[in-house]
Amino acid sequence: MTGIPSLRGLQAVEAAARCGSFVAASEELAISAAAVSQLIRTLEDQVGRKLFHPITRRVVLTEAGLEIFPRLANAFNELRSVSRELGSGNQRSSLVVSVAPSVAMGWLSSRLPGFVDIHGPVDISLRGEDDPVPFDRDLIDMRLSYGAFHYPEHVTEAIGTDAVYPVCSPRFLTGHGPMTSPESLLSAPLIHTDWGPAGASFPSWRNWFASAGVTPGRHIQHGMTANSSMAALDLARGGLGITLAQGLFCARHVEAGELVVACNHVLELANPYCITTPRRSAQRSVVAAFKSWFIDECLRCVNAPALLASKVQR
Repeated sequence: MTGIPSLRGLQAVEAAARCGSFVAASEELAISAAAVSQLIRTLEDQVGRKLFHPITRRVVLTEAGLEIFPRLANAFNELRSVSRELGSGNQRSSLVVSVAPSVAMGWLSSRLPGFVDIHGPVDISLRGEDDPVPFDRDLIDMRLSYGAFHYPEHVTEAIGTDAVYPVCSPRFLTGHGPMTSPESLLSAPLIHTDWGPAGASFPSWRNWFASAGVTPGRHIQHGMTANSSMAALDLARGGLGITLAQGLFCARHVEAGELVVACNHVLELANPYCITTPRRSAQRSVVAAFKSWFIDECLRCVNAPALLASKVQR
């Protein structure tokens, strides 16, 4: 290596890696794509290592590039943060939060006003997406996941283990009840949730019956199916059957009387909910404040008294 790599060259590497192409990086840096390419080529010559594999219309980091990118991303994210703070004493805080699609659409979105009321104005980018997510490329500050096994390179904290509850509308229970045992649900219309590949470890009705010592027939496969937890809850609230719902999602509806737990047998999930925070974000005050608030909101639902009263030994 000859000389110290230029800051502009390092910036070009970070932007190209995060954006996925020289063209996208050039738009962000307000220079030409050729200039981005030249900055990176000069830096590669200086360090004596190739940092990118060129692929049609995009670039991919080499092993050497992958080795340095997390540190570059952390450094430039901190520089951007400092620049924002210096640029205006009244600069609003910003936050990138990643959660599962059902959490984003039907749960967190309705609670965010509560955080803003407490913390004040904050620019929040709410991303509903499945694991794994690109923390460094998309500058994600916090991620809620099911299980602690997705991001070993980041700090992950287990915050609580949820359960699934058989819930339906009061009107449905009146028309089909009483349901005093798991066996009594066998003849009722069941609503299924197709969790998709990312949620393969979430329990099905067959798992729920098996945990109660009941062997269901093949007919339990019939009925309505939704491809999200919140959609299945909506079907249940509409009186169309019984669905298995996480406490995280159904607690508010049970407390409001819109749903009832049909039978006092619940199935605990195999893994806890976990929060992952990259080191570059952990020390930011807005991240710490949101994390504390977010954990409280999750535990308030998971440990809701209306649900805990329904728990029996598996």
